[in-house]
Amino acid sequence: MAKTAIDQEITYRGIPASPGIAIGPIHVIARGFSAPEIYEISEQDIGHEQERFDEAVSATKKQLTDLQERLESLSGNADSEIFEAHVMLLEDKTLLERVEKAIATRQQNAEYAFYAVMQNFLEAMRRIPDPYLRERTADIEDVCQRVLRNFQVDEDPDYQPPEGKHILLAYDLSPSDTASMNRRHLLGFATEQGSVNSHTAILARSFGIPAVVGLGASVIQVTALTPALIDGYSGKLILNPTEETLGKYVAYMAKKEKQRTELDAKRDEATETIDGRKLTLSANIEFLEELHQVKRSGAKGVGLYRTEFLLLNGSEMPDESEQEQAYARVAKEVAPEMVIVRTLDAGGDKLPVEPLTEPEPNPFLGWRGIRVSLSRPAMFRDQLRAILRASQSGKLAIMFPLVSGLTELLQAKEVLKRCMDELDSEGVPFDPDIPVGVMIEVPSAAICADLLAPHSDFFSIGTNDLIQYTVAVDRVNPHVANLYKPTHPAVIRLIKQTVVAGDNCGIWTGVCGEMAGDIRLTPLLVGLGVEELSVSPKILPKVGQVIRSLDFSQCKDAAEEALRQTNSRGVMDITLSVARQRYPDLLD
Repeated sequence: MAKTAIDQEITYRGIPASPGIAIGPIHVIARGFSAPEIYEISEQDIGHEQERFDEAVSATKKQLTDLQERLESLSGNADSEIFEAHVMLLEDKTLLERVEKAIATRQQNAEYAFYAVMQNFLEAMRRIPDPYLRERTADIEDVCQRVLRNFQVDEDPDYQPPEGKHILLAYDLSPSDTASMNRRHLLGFATEQGSVNSHTAILARSFGIPAVVGLGASVIQVTALTPALIDGYSGKLILNPTEETLGKYVAYMAKKEKQRTELDAKRDEATETIDGRKLTLSANIEFLEELHQVKRSGAKGVGLYRTEFLLLNGSEMPDESEQEQAYARVAKEVAPEMVIVRTLDAGGDKLPVEPLTEPEPNPFLGWRGIRVSLSRPAMFRDQLRAILRASQSGKLAIMFPLVSGLTELLQAKEVLKRCMDELDSEGVPFDPDIPVGVMIEVPSAAICADLLAPHSDFFSIGTNDLIQYTVAVDRVNPHVANLYKPTHPAVIRLIKQTVVAGDNCGIWTGVCGEMAGDIRLTPLLVGLGVEELSVSPKILPKVGQVIRSLDFSQCKDAAEEALRQTNSRGVMDITLSVARQRYPDLLD
């Protein structure tokens, strides 16, 4: 029987959040963070309303603790720590005091006072330009929803999955929604909102649930039980897939499963080219919940531990002791391999370290990176002391971000030296030979890398910023996104110049930006002389196999040819030619 118009195959394109293919019927849920009922209260009722708020918070904390314990039993401590941050939010004294004050001054019901306070905070978070950090609002919204639901004691706050295997379609999903799902029935999910960096996406990847996010409002008319297919590799939601489409994807699933099995079997093999060039392949992480992925990936340490996440539970960095605990845990779990801790890299398109009295006209060229740390010596000192104290738990290294010249590096090292002297005088043990490196993200740093190298133990090239500063493109501005070219001749010349400066001083150079995980560019980076690549744990086995497929001599010749090119297309063609010859099956 011919399909009617309503049954025709339709493809929606979004953002691939978690790899995999899922085929099954759609289940639609409508979830929103709507305003609760508002009504006035008398002065005599203020105490009662504050008690209602306390009870809702207590009930929410208990639910989160129960959910955390459930998640620990499923996947270990790593993923459950997401909900530790949620509980911490509900224990924030400033937040609790603001709500209680709002109840008293507004003389309105507790749930609306709570809603009003949280909306002000969420609005500030949503204005952050960085999509990664902006996505953290989903965690806060998750807590808000739970508290508001707990004012209604007869409602079940958790997502209730349907019976039978299904693909979930929602406006958005919170981390606790994702963790609460019955994974025996859930094949995959798709959302209108969301990003690849959300906690929901992190959990989906951890659980191995295919997911597509950011589909937009175009899917609003999709009805329940519609046959569907999720392609978590390319970011597609396909409704009413034809037999031909289904056949193609079934074959594709078999191919990917075979590829994954083969890559996992080789993940512990040495990452060296067929002619003996050895490279270190390490992992980038933001959160402690990613540590189990680092272990499973076969990574040789952590090449970039971003510490901005420590700001997410407030506007100030945690104290020295709290930071030490975080760094020590990473060091212990990754030992005996090294963990490179990047000091706070706030500002620009990242979370601001503190509210500014007036907005910066161009935050990318303003107060960010090492400049923030040097201008806040007490905060910088706490972080460096914490890293040093944690260095007794494993092999740690320190890396300074957005260094633009030698003066900044020497100032930062002087602060580090004072911290070492303090700990010495206090009798606190630490690694006195802790490696100290520089992120090369600014053209001026690459150009004067020969001046930085004698005072550094390693270089790590942050290609995301290096590209945007080199070609004068704000990487979050869609109007100039087409000019953001990793293979721009100026970019690869700066990478080569940095590598040469490091080699001349006997220090290694790595890449920790997105270029490191783009396997089209691996031949180019290897040929330019890069010795370390730090990538997301989920793609690390594939990058490892790519390295093992390459011939360093061929890559070196290709890089020399690329350095003679006059445009980015010419450079890309050269590196792609090697990639297609050496590992065509891994490129699709």
